Amino acid sequence: MKTDVEKAQLKTLADYRPQMAQCVKCGLCRAHCPVFAERGRETAVARGKITLAQALLDGDIGPDDKVAESLSQCLLCGTCSRHCPNQVPVDSMVLAARRELAAHRGRSLLSRSLAAVLRRPRLMQMLAFGVPRFAGLLFHRVPRQSGLRLRFSLPMVSRQRSLPAFARNSFRRSHAEYHPGNPDRPLVALFTGCMINFIYPQAGEGALRALTALGFNVVIPRDQGCCGLPALSAGDGATAGELAANNLRAFSLHNPAHIVALCASCHSGMTRYFCDLGPAYEKLSLRVTDIHTLLVDAGLEAVLQGLPRPATVPGAALHLPCHLRHDPQQAAAPGRLLDALTSTDWVPMDRSEACCGLGGTFSLYHYATSQRLGAIKAEAFRQSGADRLVTACPGCIMQLQDSLDQAGLPQRACHILELLGEALEDVQKLALPASSPTIRAEQKSNL
Repeated sequence: MKTDVEKAQLKTLADYRPQMAQCVKCGLCRAHCPVFAERGRETAVARGKITLAQALLDGDIGPDDKVAESLSQCLLCGTCSRHCPNQVPVDSMVLAARRELAAHRGRSLLSRSLAAVLRRPRLMQMLAFGVPRFAGLLFHRVPRQSGLRLRFSLPMVSRQRSLPAFARNSFRRSHAEYHPGNPDRPLVALFTGCMINFIYPQAGEGALRALTALGFNVVIPRDQGCCGLPALSAGDGATAGELAANNLRAFSLHNPAHIVALCASCHSGMTRYFCDLGPAYEKLSLRVTDIHTLLVDAGLEAVLQGLPRPATVPGAALHLPCHLRHDPQQAAAPGRLLDALTSTDWVPMDRSEACCGLGGTFSLYHYATSQRLGAIKAEAFRQSGADRLVTACPGCIMQLQDSLDQAGLPQRACHILELLGEALEDVQKLALPASSPTIRAEQKSNL
């Protein structure tokens, strides 16, 4: 049943004028920006982008190609804001500035292409169904059992890039919508995101296995869609707002205690950006939690530590996604779960918290820079001696696997949820520990 929801109200660039004034141009962001470290240009760093945004807003400069190029040089990793003494939300300003440019210049081919797919779930499903059947015409595998590399270039995709294969069956189509658990346990809704649904369903399997083993009642809303972050990154506010309204409608029908995000970027899209769209969206965003944080709160560490240890234990290095670093508890949760796994040894890796170089549309517009950042990560992984590179974001998996392939490394990047699923394969439903997460007061009311 479809219900009307309030229209998503995206902030304009002018709405960020007070925050722009908080930037004192101290230059501390220069020491932490991955793009500036590679390019060394003032327009690549936060204070340079804020200056451009102010000039664009004041009419001192026009929405020309140079401004668009400079504003595209942002990974949206939030590193500058985390280290800014005034906590200026640079990533949000950059997104608003991109929307401002799109309003004056029109949307790019990339933005229009994204909108065509993201707004049409059936088209996305058709592509996911059809691509594997024609993969032999477009791709060849390099190396064996890794990603797929294009035989010929497509728009906005480097010929050198390794790309993952679509799954034969999407995660949501492979499962019932409702999975009952213990009657006295909370109802949680899985927000799968696009990549786990269509490309990495094994991560979704791991999440579902962990949640049902702990007794949660789980719903996987059929009508959910993209979180909207790719559209925001491309400057397409209209599509992002439409996707947000669809998700508000889809999850409101079930009234879950928690909306569990399986992807770090989706979590950011459904919390940091979603909450600015209006009161109903803010209310829903309060229910969104990262899957790893929920599992830690529910006591999964103790369960994992009690599992038998196999004779051979591979080592896994952890890459922490940028979008999980805003909250210390969220940042710690993936590592705590990895450390608790008896089937895997956590291997320390240098620069584990450094950005992988994906940055949404950044890696499409600036693949050479993205590749250099990825090469740094691949070399750190090589030196760690680990057997697998694990993370908590499907986008990071794609970028990390490409970086490993470019470096000639045979190892695989995967989601930590995949490791959890493997470890819990033979584990039936468990009693939920007393440390089960409680429902906040604002979560008890109806949406």
